[in-house]
Amino acid sequence: MIPVFDIGMVLIEWNPRHLYRRVFADAARLEWFLAEVCHPDWNLELDRGRSFDDGVAEATARHPALAAEIALYRDRWQEMVPGAVAGTVALVEEMDAKGVPLYAITNWNGDMFRATRARFPVLDRFRDIVVSGDEGLIKPDPAIYQCLLARNGLQAAQCLFIDDSLKNVKGAEAVGMAGHHFTTPERLRAELTRHGIL
Repeated sequence: MIPVFDIGMVLIEWNPRHLYRRVFADAARLEWFLAEVCHPDWNLELDRGRSFDDGVAEATARHPALAAEIALYRDRWQEMVPGAVAGTVALVEEMDAKGVPLYAITNWNGDMFRATRARFPVLDRFRDIVVSGDEGLIKPDPAIYQCLLARNGLQAAQCLFIDDSLKNVKGAEAVGMAGHHFTTPERLRAELTRHGIL
């Protein structure tokens, strides 16, 4: 069985609150901003490949009084990514040392992924990473999983897909992969051991 990882919140922490808690003193205002201004569907379009400049311009047109705060989503984006998920990184390093082939599929803006990648050497252990923003596809679209399979000559039944989003796990299962809904590195270790990967 070949492991295929999601990256955000499985290997690398990501949460816009890491940044915006420094911007908004009021927690309710912060949650409103992330629900209504720089909201999840808006962020998903960045992951699909929309440029951050275009995304910032669109959100600013909707909320011109918040132009400065919206621009921070682009200009201080790295503050949303404080570090790696240590326990999962250790698993990846252990598998790589054993010669296990490693792959990943991530919903991530291509430009921002490249700007972030150098901070996380663990990503160099993967044979291939399909980045949604480069493909114009986002999980759970079946085509993004099929992109990885076709590009690397893999069969879906060979693969165990690991993601913190249950919706994305179900998407992988729909194309024939086994799936694991990530919650903790400890549970993932048990799953990898069950499949004979560790």
